[in-house]
Amino acid sequence: AAYAYHAMTLGYTDASLNQFFLTALDSLSKNWGMNELLPIVMEVGRFNMTCMELLDRANTETFGDPVPVSVSLTVEKGPFIVVTGHDLEDIKQLLEQTEDKGINIYTHGEMLPAHAYPELKKYPHLKGNFGTAWQNQQKEFASLPAPILFTTNCLMPPKASYVDRVFTTGAVVFPNTPFISSSTDGHKDFTPVIEKALELGGFSNDQHFTGINGGSNVMTGFARNAILSSAGEIVDAVKSGAIRHFFLVAGCDGARAGRNYYTEFVKQTPSDSIVLTLACGKYRFNDLELGTIGAFPRLMDMGQCNDAYSAIKVAVALAD
Repeated sequence: AAYAYHAMTLGYTDASLNQFFLTALDSLSKNWGMNELLPIVMEVGRFNMTCMELLDRANTETFGDPVPVSVSLTVEKGPFIVVTGHDLEDIKQLLEQTEDKGINIYTHGEMLPAHAYPELKKYPHLKGNFGTAWQNQQKEFASLPAPILFTTNCLMPPKASYVDRVFTTGAVVFPNTPFISSSTDGHKDFTPVIEKALELGGFSNDQHFTGINGGSNVMTGFARNAILSSAGEIVDAVKSGAIRHFFLVAGCDGARAGRNYYTEFVKQTPSDSIVLTLACGKYRFNDLELGTIGAFPRLMDMGQCNDAYSAIKVAVALAD
């Protein structure tokens, strides 16, 4: 439903997908057994693929095909706004409204891949990424001298230390925090967020933050077209033995102890392997320097959780 909502905000819908939502919800009211429910479950998988393809098309036709880019984790001095969540249209409108205002924009969590889309990365005040995955937000936002704009998903109850700087929009609402609504044509007025950024003023000096493993930059933008444009070279590297393994280490993260397993796994992948990743679980290891195989970095971030579609398309294409 979240993916369909994201696509809808960009003007992309699918009638069969909308109908299936009704069918699936209606099935919950039935006293059915496995024989009746299993076909519904199989349809969930099929329509999930339909939905991911729809959102991929919406994002790429609206913002361009992602391209690989290095993203700084430094926050420059002066006013800034942090944008977290998934909605690319929200950050696009915010970038438009903050242009030439002396306010920098930083992504957080699942918004990191925004840096790779040509229609977003063209804004010079889209400066970098702050923080890591959703489960760390209460700690990361505690002393931030800037407003935080929450778009769809991943809002934890704000702590008193920063609740006065929280703004929500789209599908995200929290009591006693300002909500940015949209007009009938989809336009959102982010003036309250902008005014708060100017009021708070940001840091007085550049702040050099790092990822979980101490890295100062992360890469993103290795979506399906970026990788498949080099499919021939990748196949040649496989045939020559330079690349012997592909690992997909992806998914959404959580706060449960022991999840450093994924960090250790990626660290121990052999030097003749490529690690593909997506979604916020990547913050466990996306600042690691794994080196390259020829022209290819060994760690490739494919995007948000919905960009599992890219991973599927790449796997099928390389298998062919």
